[in-house]
Amino acid sequence: QVHLVESGGGLVQAGGSLRLSCATSGIFFKHQTMGWYRQAPGTERELVASINQISTTNYKDEVKGRFTISRDDVTSTLYLQMSSLKPEDTAVYYCNVLPARDDFWRQGTQVTVSS
Repeated sequence: QVHLVESGGGLVQAGGSLRLSCATSGIFFKHQTMGWYRQAPGTERELVASINQISTTNYKDEVKGRFTISRDDVTSTLYLQMSSLKPEDTAVYYCNVLPARDDFWRQGTQVTVSS
């Protein structure tokens, strides 16, 4: 059975930091390229960062230098360390594989950055 549970979101002031986690099971995690996605109100869901099986990472330009994606293949957990947060980072953040699978979307975790 597939489980993906995002956590770690919250309300933070601009310039602050948050660490998101995505606990998974049933998805053969260590064999997957994983991604963090986000969706702000009225916008399309977008890929923010990805990490492949050998921990090569890629980032959306807007978050380069501020966000760090990482993975723990022992616990099948994906992380996103977010620093220097901006109000435009406000969104619901989701984890999924790459390319994303429709049946892997879960509830996500809300990140709200106040100015």
